[in-house]
Amino acid sequence: MKQNTLIKNAKIVNEGKIIEGDILIENDIIKDIDSSISVKSADITVIDVEGNYVFPGMIDDQVHFREPGLTHKATIETESRAALAGGITSFIEMPNTNPQTTTVKKLEEKFEIAANSSHANYSFMFGGTNDNLDEILKVNSKTVAGLKLFLGSSTGDMLVDDPEIIEKIFSSTNMVISVHCEDEATIRRNLAKYKAEYGDDIPMEKHPVIRSEEACFISSSKAIELAKKTGARLHVFHLSTGKETNLFTNKIPLKDKKITAEVCIHHLWFSDEDYAKKGSHIKWNPAVKTAKDRDQLWKALLDDRIDVIATDHAPHTLQEKNNPYTSAPSGGPLVQHAFVALLETYHQGKISLEKIVEKTAHNPAILFDVENRGYIRKGYYADLIIVDLQSPWTVNKDNILYKCGWSPFESNTFKSRITHTFVNGQLAYHNFKVLDVKAGKRLTFNR
Repeated sequence: MKQNTLIKNAKIVNEGKIIEGDILIENDIIKDIDSSISVKSADITVIDVEGNYVFPGMIDDQVHFREPGLTHKATIETESRAALAGGITSFIEMPNTNPQTTTVKKLEEKFEIAANSSHANYSFMFGGTNDNLDEILKVNSKTVAGLKLFLGSSTGDMLVDDPEIIEKIFSSTNMVISVHCEDEATIRRNLAKYKAEYGDDIPMEKHPVIRSEEACFISSSKAIELAKKTGARLHVFHLSTGKETNLFTNKIPLKDKKITAEVCIHHLWFSDEDYAKKGSHIKWNPAVKTAKDRDQLWKALLDDRIDVIATDHAPHTLQEKNNPYTSAPSGGPLVQHAFVALLETYHQGKISLEKIVEKTAHNPAILFDVENRGYIRKGYYADLIIVDLQSPWTVNKDNILYKCGWSPFESNTFKSRITHTFVNGQLAYHNFKVLDVKAGKRLTFNR
């Protein structure tokens, strides 16, 4: 049964402003936004937020929820629950599951799993390979988020390394092509050098030296050159180096950009100085790099060369992560703690609340043409989060919701707390409790 809700006395963070007022939700839609709304109906639940902040829910454009085939690490159900606790109301999931999402049939099977189990709104990337162009051309761009190409660092046959095939794909689709850019030849060369020195037990702090700035820049600059040549719509995932930020522009509005970029929470938070303490728990691909790189990523984010903040949530079990360097997988869980980590950087004076909303909600909606989400507007879906900016809490095993049961933020105390998450107008999370509501819908795209 649908619920109608009136949110009163909110500080509403939206479209570059913070305004004080009320929000009326009817069924799954924002019905009204005004300085004061009065209703006289027993069918409406009133929530007085007493001056706390309301944000549009985050749209996370890059997650790995591990289903099908890798469900010992995570499932769409478990990770979408954790996402709600973290203020993420919509996610776009990647194709490197088992089996991989490289045929339309496998893609629709994943949509069916999500329809039955996702607590948040969902879409999926279709995966490109060296030999599935025919399948790529069958994808309906109005109902699928986009195309994902691994131009470096992938499992199975998802590494797309044939230059002719890459150019054909770039020339053949009008979908957003999202890419992981790391040059495999450079990485293999670096890895061989350190394996010769250390064997399998390479010190974790060598990870950003092996998966180096050069490996990232070679690959991303080639992808951008090809996008310019073919006119493709290119989105470069998880920038990790300052050098790469110079490949992007802030001279035109996002809606007119053909080449865009994303940065992830871990590259904004950690640096190579953290490997000594965190070890493989902050081993990602691309690698967390230097404090200088982190500063340059922040600069590019704030001056709009980088368009979107995401998580690249990619859980593994602790048993897997605690292996030696060469067998410890890259990736970690992030959806539950990403938004509060960003709010922590707001408290530190690094970014405004308005800019956080722009990069986590407005811009993903623009970039992927998401229909009627990403803003607090009349007629839009009511995907909302309520935040108390002064309610500290500490991440520990008892409040972690990821199936893998750990977080790189364990023992961190955050000043801000997400108190409520609404998905399509339904209260789906409240004060550390995910409610028994599966209100998530398949995202649609205005293309």
